[in-house]
Amino acid sequence: MPTIRPFRGLRYDLPRAGRAEALLAPPYDVVDEAGRRAIAARSPNNCIRVILPEGEGPAKYARGAAQFQRLMQEALVRDAEPSVYVYHQTFEVEGRTYTRKGFVALMELSPFGAGKVLPHERTLSGPKADRLELMRACDAHLELVFGLFPDPDRAWEAAVDGALDGPVLKADLDGVRHVLYRVHDPAAVERLVAVIEPKKVYIADGHHRYTTMVEYAKELRARGRPGADFGMVYLSNLDDPGLVVLPTHRLVHGVAGFDEAVLLERLGRWFTIGEAPLPDDVPAMRRRLAQAAEGGRVAFGLAVPGRGTWRVLSTRPDFDPAATPLAILPPALQRLDVVLLHELVLEAGLGISKQAQAEKRNLYYEKSSERALEDARTPGAHHEGVQLACFMNATPVEDVVAVCDSGEVMPQKSTFFHPKIPTGLVFHTLAEES
Repeated sequence: MPTIRPFRGLRYDLPRAGRAEALLAPPYDVVDEAGRRAIAARSPNNCIRVILPEGEGPAKYARGAAQFQRLMQEALVRDAEPSVYVYHQTFEVEGRTYTRKGFVALMELSPFGAGKVLPHERTLSGPKADRLELMRACDAHLELVFGLFPDPDRAWEAAVDGALDGPVLKADLDGVRHVLYRVHDPAAVERLVAVIEPKKVYIADGHHRYTTMVEYAKELRARGRPGADFGMVYLSNLDDPGLVVLPTHRLVHGVAGFDEAVLLERLGRWFTIGEAPLPDDVPAMRRRLAQAAEGGRVAFGLAVPGRGTWRVLSTRPDFDPAATPLAILPPALQRLDVVLLHELVLEAGLGISKQAQAEKRNLYYEKSSERALEDARTPGAHHEGVQLACFMNATPVEDVVAVCDSGEVMPQKSTFFHPKIPTGLVFHTLAEES
């Protein structure tokens, strides 16, 4: 399985760079232009200026590289000893507090399909090309890939806990407490490497970033440059009590001739359908969807904005995937909520093709359950032209693992591991490896 190793990370030198809260940034793919401007305004040293540089075409990548060079000279420090970086995130979901624990290290890179690192979602060519151009310009791994490994005994924590000194970074940002520790004791690192050595790693988030690192490593090997065969990743435990998966809801728009009655008639072959008032809040919505999914059924909710009601759908007791368009899919996918929504509701019911889904022509993806519920309650609350709000249960982690182990992948945006991993905790320059 993939080998991990420590590295001499580049970190913000906080006395020079400023407050950590002003320096970190969300992953590039969740930030729009207005968000980028707001984050950049926090500090001239905020890493958003590197990962989402201003401009268009090749010039923006050169601008990002120039910003990174400036940070290395003015705001970053390289650790003297090879290290791994233990990272804790403490956050609250629906009144309950969680702490998810993991660590940042270099991990041996291998293409998806080689068996060492397993994806769970499809990737698209556009984001990969963009990230590759930025990686070439900066010659660095700037952003973290989020991977998961099984460790029911939490042996990885025991391997490093005795080597944790005081934190090197603390920040309270967007409702999350971020704490980063540096572990450079060789014995502790060696114990951690041994724990991870036999494990499979499942990519939770950052599929495009991972495939970009693999592609760039291939380019560098062809040019005779060593050191790029390991990529910077954040790894956490599949069995961590702080691992939280939230749903990503779908908001349908722009479907010609949309007719809810026709849609429900088509879906009645496969689902029992009940109508009820729209839930007052997110906990009530989740309770109702969880109830509808009892007994291993697939369930989701559909709401036409402004109507004040929603339809709760559950697979019929005699539901047989072989008698539906799902018959052509591998068994590991045939009873997943997100697959049934995409295949039976979006494609068979509404005529949104797989290509249109991949290109997001008729779909908004909304990670905030509150915002999705507000869009269903008030047309145009957050997204214009929504015709149908589709509310999901979260995909269980065991379903993600089963799909990965089967060699299959799930539709885009099937999972939302909360919270996201910010950029700016640590960077890895490939020039140092060479």
